[in-house]
Amino acid sequence: MSHAPRPRPHPRTVVGCTLLVIALAEGAVACGQDDNPLAARPYDATDQIAFNGPTREAEKADPDKPLEITARAADGRITDVTALDATGRYIAGELSADGARWHSTEPLAADARYTVRVSTEDEDGAPGRRVLSFVTGKPADKKRLTVAFGPQAGTYGVGQPLTAELSQPVKDPAQRALVERALKVESQPAVQGGWHWVDDKQLHYRPQEYWPAHATIRVHSNLDGIKIGDRLWGGAGKDLSLTIGDRVIALTDAASHTLTLTKNGEEVKRLPVTTGKPGFETRNGIKVVLGKEYFVRMRGTSIGIPEGSSDSYDLPVYYATRVTWSGEYVHAAPWSVGSQGYANVSHGCTGMSTANAAWFFDHVRQGDVVQVVNSNGRTMETFGNGFGDWNVDWKKWTEGSALTADAHKTQPDTTRLRPTAV
Repeated sequence: MSHAPRPRPHPRTVVGCTLLVIALAEGAVACGQDDNPLAARPYDATDQIAFNGPTREAEKADPDKPLEITARAADGRITDVTALDATGRYIAGELSADGARWHSTEPLAADARYTVRVSTEDEDGAPGRRVLSFVTGKPADKKRLTVAFGPQAGTYGVGQPLTAELSQPVKDPAQRALVERALKVESQPAVQGGWHWVDDKQLHYRPQEYWPAHATIRVHSNLDGIKIGDRLWGGAGKDLSLTIGDRVIALTDAASHTLTLTKNGEEVKRLPVTTGKPGFETRNGIKVVLGKEYFVRMRGTSIGIPEGSSDSYDLPVYYATRVTWSGEYVHAAPWSVGSQGYANVSHGCTGMSTANAAWFFDHVRQGDVVQVVNSNGRTMETFGNGFGDWNVDWKKWTEGSALTADAHKTQPDTTRLRPTAV
């Protein structure tokens, strides 16, 4: 048997003229000698499908409207549709159970060229093919959603989270999913990780475990040209590349009054320290180095201690490694050397001798992990006072994603982060 091409309707009734729609095949192709329709080369399915795109070469598709492909003939059906733009980005879609209709389920990009490949079959099961192409127009509204990634490019410790700051708030769950899906993180070596919505404008990304030592990371946004919601479109974003240094972990035990620094799994040095006294206990939990300041003027009034009270202080402090924005540091405290290793007498910071503080200052960088255990203090805040991201277990972290059903593979004010080489 041979498969003859179906008669074409009048050109005015065809949706998608040949100026915009490219046929994959012209005419009919004979079946194999075994007369099996499944052995046939795909026939031209132009007459079997209808397309809701533009019908003239100068016209452009409305990116606000979903793409729709329907089967014309009652004796044929659509079996598969793939739609992608010029960058190779696929558009998700849904095919009805009876193969009569396919429609896109996510917004089209504005001012983009798309290629759509449609597979069909007739009543005998013979396969047909059709390739469509069209261009979308520009959005009528110029309101844009842009994203700024953090921290700045540089080398960081294994605990450094990534941040994404949006220019507009996004509250709707479906819109959040669209935004999150467009924020891509790739690492070498690849690790499992995910985004977590801190609020309507800020996301943090971290792996399930700390970053591997010496990993390279690239963060990219695919938001440009994507419709997020009514009158809101994705704008261009700047890629971010950074590297991870050695695996440096500083563990402070408030009960034994020691800080132990390990590098790539090996203990490097154990230092006597003092932590917060009763009423000013040091926060428990995992923190991340935010920065290093050679000199800081520390005043009790900055943490609510009345000037002139018994706990009031005003001190010049050197070799200060910051772990919270509210003023918790690991720093030199020569006035408490007699208590270091024996008692907790500070107002919440981790104090050590000037020589030890200088050594610590020189051997840590932003993103390194500083963990406190066995303190009577509260647990480090998750967000807003630095990076307490690692105090959230992985299950709860993934619940903060708008894509909770997806598996993620990699692969405060972010302008305050400055990479520092050790």
